[in-house]
Amino acid sequence: MLTASLGNGIFTQHSSTIITYGETHMDWRKFTLVLGISTLFSASTPVVSVSAPCKSFGCNTSPSGQLYHQAKSITVKVLSTDFLGSGILLEKRGSNYRVLTNAHVLQAGDRPYRIQTPDGTIYTANLPKKLNFGNNDLALLQFHSKTKIYAVASIGASPVVGDEVFAGGFPATEESSQAKGFTLTTGKILLVLPKPLEGGYQLGYTNNLEKGMSGGPLLNRHGEVVGVNGMHAYPLWDAPSVFQDGSKTDEELHKMIIRLSWAVSMEKILHLTQKSTKTPHFSVLNKAD
Repeated sequence: MLTASLGNGIFTQHSSTIITYGETHMDWRKFTLVLGISTLFSASTPVVSVSAPCKSFGCNTSPSGQLYHQAKSITVKVLSTDFLGSGILLEKRGSNYRVLTNAHVLQAGDRPYRIQTPDGTIYTANLPKKLNFGNNDLALLQFHSKTKIYAVASIGASPVVGDEVFAGGFPATEESSQAKGFTLTTGKILLVLPKPLEGGYQLGYTNNLEKGMSGGPLLNRHGEVVGVNGMHAYPLWDAPSVFQDGSKTDEELHKMIIRLSWAVSMEKILHLTQKSTKTPHFSVLNKAD
């Protein structure tokens, strides 16, 4: 019997409004990105609540406006012809920047991709080579900025059940071609699975994710990134929940899974990156002390 870490809260449904994925649901296994350092260096329906009825920045669960501005400073828009989703300013090397997002965000549009930074500047972005995220719903973009300097994420340890978390990103309009302003929603970790679901998803939380927020950061109360948003609660399809190893969850766990939003853990991303580069000195992450 598979066990998972569970919170002590009671599931409550806040709304019956259905908000679909901002990006078409896709099989990221058909979009395996080979990324690396050889070029330039080379979603959501009703949410569940444990004890966080407040869904947006400004409620009393937020420590201060500093967290909001810190989150906003590292979150970008990922563009093609139209708005595709959100991304995280992950690393700076010289005048080159790397942006982490979901593979399904990129698959929703065509190249060339573009990045819109927090100051509104739009840069042409490309896909690095030789860094393989495998079957995980992850992708990396890179862009070059000679004159402007941007903040990059600080990475925190994986959260545990009960930890307060904040999900950032840019919700899309109904037309799906534009994004609203930056949004930061509040919630708590309710499930930490002992092994990842398809796409590498392992962190389940109560925050509301809207269309367009895929690829944005999941942060702890210190403003450190602990995960990458990717799946909203209550999908329109009720397919069985499947682990990355191909096994299916039992019905009870499945019912819990579909009530939560999901992120890929940054610790998993660190592991994948180090494994791909095979270089002990390489770090795409800015580990918090």
